[in-house]
Amino acid sequence: MLTASRILVADDHVIVRMGLVQMIEKQRPNAVLSEVDDYKSLMALVSKEKFDLVILDVNMPNGTLQQAIDFIKLKQPSLKILIFSSQEEHLYALRYLKMGADGFLNKLSPKEQIDDAITTILKTGRYLSDEVKEQLVFSKLNNQENAASIEALSNRELEVAHKLIEGLTLKELSNQLNLHVSTVSTYKNRIFEKLNVQSIPELIAIMRVYN
Repeated sequence: MLTASRILVADDHVIVRMGLVQMIEKQRPNAVLSEVDDYKSLMALVSKEKFDLVILDVNMPNGTLQQAIDFIKLKQPSLKILIFSSQEEHLYALRYLKMGADGFLNKLSPKEQIDDAITTILKTGRYLSDEVKEQLVFSKLNNQENAASIEALSNRELEVAHKLIEGLTLKELSNQLNLHVSTVSTYKNRIFEKLNVQSIPELIAIMRVYN
């Protein structure tokens, strides 16, 4: 029988949150589940109640992911953090692990993988997919200049870089990210400078190293 666990699901998308909760309830009927839809509520609940695992979205109102991770580690050092995001695993998983998370899971993962991730992180304290394990090995064995440059990008810069190689114009990017065109242009210039590239084709070539 699965051991009863206290699990906190934090996601501001109600359909995603409800679907995940229902899935966990079916697979782990003894689990005690709680839900929040923003960072402020998350931190308030972590201050009052003990949990074994928090399944955490990266983009929620009233705070930032780094603030939430730092707060959790301060209040409940043994509480495990599983990032649950629609972002590309190969681009973001290692970043979130470095921020203090204990695992990363894509929202498009099949239910079997979700159950395996929850079981593994509750049992061992960490969950890494096969892809992330391979990426860790690659990053250790291949200390390439391109890889080091990619690591120098902030999360926002990486997001902008990814949009640029998809072919979005600065205007389209500014609309999607709700930023001024001048701000997006600044991000683009920073990306080009950090990666030492002069054009989008060069940017695509470097980004492919991480794909």
